[in-house]
Amino acid sequence: MITIDLKGKVAVITGSARGIGKAIAEKLAEAGATIIISDIMEELGVATAKEISEKYKVETLFIPANVTLSEDNQNLVNTAVEKFGSIDIMVNNAGITKDGLFARMKEQDFNLVLDINLKGAYLGSQAAYLKMMKQRSGTIINMASVIGLVGNLGQANYAASKAGLIGMTKSIAAEAAKRGVRCNAIAPGYIKSEMTDLLKEEVQEEILKKVPMNKMGSVEDVANAVLFLASDLSTYITGKTITVDGGMVML
Repeated sequence: MITIDLKGKVAVITGSARGIGKAIAEKLAEAGATIIISDIMEELGVATAKEISEKYKVETLFIPANVTLSEDNQNLVNTAVEKFGSIDIMVNNAGITKDGLFARMKEQDFNLVLDINLKGAYLGSQAAYLKMMKQRSGTIINMASVIGLVGNLGQANYAASKAGLIGMTKSIAAEAAKRGVRCNAIAPGYIKSEMTDLLKEEVQEEILKKVPMNKMGSVEDVANAVLFLASDLSTYITGKTITVDGGMVML
């Protein structure tokens, strides 16, 4: 059995007070990494950091940050380095949806989704990369989506943000490779969550028809992919987008 050891590594995960981000933080903590929880939900973020620290016996810190603000991203990365000496893993997970048919989509909803999902990842990646470049080591992991690969009705803004994120990931990887830094993306498909639990049974059945494995994924499925990309098992992988979707998209 292969055991992944991240002891001595410092991981920053945005949008990690709950959901997929929290699952990622837990998975990296289980492997021994020092964890920086970051979110705009301060009370929940503090509670998540405490929970992970107590459960996995690793150093954990909560730093509030709005990913659309350059100064917040700089503070997030600078604090991680000042407190723990390095930043080894940057997971740009923060994201939102503001769905609506394209003909009626409001400009502010388009801009907000792009600001958080794409600009936020750009700012986070850049802040982390400037530190990693000096270290000559580190890995950046961007949370994309299968929607960025194939599009979806009512999600023009979300698809644009995730497609842009995939393209940006490749560009960062090309620049960063010679400096010892890797950059990859993960594109989840339909993941079981509080949101999908609220969907009507017939809607869930329609979703499953699109998935060859005939089931939704779990947040742990996504977290496992992050763990792989954060570990030394993936040292020769950069600029890639790994789909975690039960075979929904096969490129």
